[in-house]
Amino acid sequence: MNFKDIHIGSLISQKVTESGIEISRICNFIKSTEQEITQMYEAKSLDCEILLRWSKLLEYDFFRIYSQHLILYSPLSKSDNINKSTSSKLPKFRKNIYTKDIINFILELIESKEKTTQQIINEYNIPKTTLYIWIKKYRN
Repeated sequence: MNFKDIHIGSLISQKVTESGIEISRICNFIKSTEQEITQMYEAKSLDCEILLRWSKLLEYDFFRIYSQHLILYSPLSKSDNINKSTSSKLPKFRKNIYTKDIINFILELIESKEKTTQQIINEYNIPKTTLYIWIKKYRN
């Protein structure tokens, strides 16, 4: 899975094929025509409400794909430079929670020699110690 370039329509299409759900059920649940469904399969991005419906229908969290992208490719948080007294009513999420899929993705890049450990540290902002712990703990 390439988390850098997400084409959500093709991922939805793939999941529909895997699950074998009939197009009539999809149209009823998504509240769209068959032609609109086909256009969604070809779309690189979709409205959040539509994506939520797809997630419920296919019982798969498509939003998590975007979360993984943020974990891997977003810049380091600047919260240290912001005044701590300003608080937001929005929920706070920790960026540094790495799922097993992300760890496997990173280790696969190293094992296939697609990237060096230093490139991964620089590109994904993963701490050096964390990366070496993963290598020691999860490498086959």
